[in-house]
Amino acid sequence: MCFLLALNVGTPPEMLEEESQLKHVLPTSLEANSLKKSNWGFLFTGIIGGTVVAVYALATPFITPALRKICLPFVPATTRQVENVVQMLRCRRGSLVDIGSGDGRIVIAAAKEGFTAVGYELNPWLVWYSRYRAWREGVHGSAKFYISDLWKVTFSQYSNVVIFGVPQMMPQLEKKLELELEDDARVIACRFPFPHWIPDHVTGEGIDTVWAYDMSTFRGNQKRPRKLMHL
Repeated sequence: MCFLLALNVGTPPEMLEEESQLKHVLPTSLEANSLKKSNWGFLFTGIIGGTVVAVYALATPFITPALRKICLPFVPATTRQVENVVQMLRCRRGSLVDIGSGDGRIVIAAAKEGFTAVGYELNPWLVWYSRYRAWREGVHGSAKFYISDLWKVTFSQYSNVVIFGVPQMMPQLEKKLELELEDDARVIACRFPFPHWIPDHVTGEGIDTVWAYDMSTFRGNQKRPRKLMHL
């Protein structure tokens, strides 16, 4: 202890003052660096969290339909498919509905042919994009799009029905349309036909094939049960 005291006694006052200043400066610098690292950590965490939320918000409308029992995925119609659908609509009148309208190209094409066309789509992003496309094409007055589940919509008010379905849903949809549509309605199926109905017209090849079913023909061909005559 005497030795340490001797060292302190022999140390000039200027050096003691500098050492004291260094002792105060060093902890302050460390605190500043620690604060900067903490701020960067919060910023990085915020960026990651915001990215995850954004991806979830964008992906949810696409993933949710895929989790349904019967999935109707979005596969854009080809140019040839649109042309084949329009061909099946020639000489037709009345309103039109596209079940699962996707990006709206069928509805927009029908509106350009003079139809009052409506599209039902479960994905809100596709509905908003379809509305923008209809506005850009100048047919927003006759082409409408709604966010809705096709199984919760009644189609009795439509004379022309277009569907880009999948095999799993066609039998159930066949029964639904058979109950709801009027005799003058025409159903146009793309990519996959209905399992029990016989088409009145078929055009296209491969994935571009389109089947047209007239409800009047279908119901006219249905066999009615014979009445038994009692003698």
